[in-house]
Amino acid sequence: MQELPVVSALQPETEQKIKKPNWLRVKLPTGENFKQVRGLVDTHKLHTICESGNCPNMGECWGAGTATFMILGNICTRSCGFCAVATGRPEPVDWDEPQRVAEAIYLMKVKHAVITSVDRDELKDGGSTIWYNTIKAVKQLNPDTTLETLIPDFRGFKDQIQRVIDAAPEVVSHNIETVERLTKKVRIQAKYWRSMEVLRTLKEGKMRVKSGIMLGLGEAREEVIQTLHNLRDNGVDVVTIGQYLQPTRKHLPVHRFVHPDEFAEYREIGYSIGLDYVESGPLVRSSYHSEKHVIPGYGIGQWKEQKQEQSA
Repeated sequence: MQELPVVSALQPETEQKIKKPNWLRVKLPTGENFKQVRGLVDTHKLHTICESGNCPNMGECWGAGTATFMILGNICTRSCGFCAVATGRPEPVDWDEPQRVAEAIYLMKVKHAVITSVDRDELKDGGSTIWYNTIKAVKQLNPDTTLETLIPDFRGFKDQIQRVIDAAPEVVSHNIETVERLTKKVRIQAKYWRSMEVLRTLKEGKMRVKSGIMLGLGEAREEVIQTLHNLRDNGVDVVTIGQYLQPTRKHLPVHRFVHPDEFAEYREIGYSIGLDYVESGPLVRSSYHSEKHVIPGYGIGQWKEQKQEQSA
């Protein structure tokens, strides 16, 4: 297989590595539920972003019997500077994959499932047909399961985004990932305002819309706040904010480890400007606690209750 080049910032051998703080320590995956989920994933030949993306919450989520499935293979046509998923020429589309994902979710007996995918820019439909088929298959076999879909930008083509809207998942997510200034470096083939337009299109399609931001890549506080405003203005309901962790030395280095207090501040700001749900913390990833993100008013309702208790 001829691999496409990865255009990423290399961390110089001489660069002093920043020591990881105590608040980023996670437990290794263990337990019977974790083993059962791994067995199902292996048996059904499924890809999970939990593994491909080196997610720090894999032990917690898999231990609870949940996972985020990655469709359309595990090789991406893009070469983002932060992502651990392999870049190269993807395998042909597997048209049986939607049914296998639906069956795995059924066997896992999960009440809420998350599905994401690699970018498939080489396909005419961007992979949107497989997306549609997967959502429909999951819903048909698991009518009581709520579903979040974390989609690529489909290069901004509205007919491809519309296929996801037509399949009607409970939540549609597309991550902005970083602030506008850093987008070209962090998401090399993506565009900040194109992603904002994708989010706006989803909201116009009456979807519950979600997006995520990573911190620690060199962004300024004011830029993070501006991004939160941009997301709100383009119809986003749910925002997740987490710490960027460098997957390998070939990926962008961590500029700084953001203190939990700063994450708490962004949570406060997000709610104060009218976002419906803000999940903000060092280990937060886009699918973390996603079963709660389905419920309109849940996050901001809890935040308002906390405010009332504090002022009482």
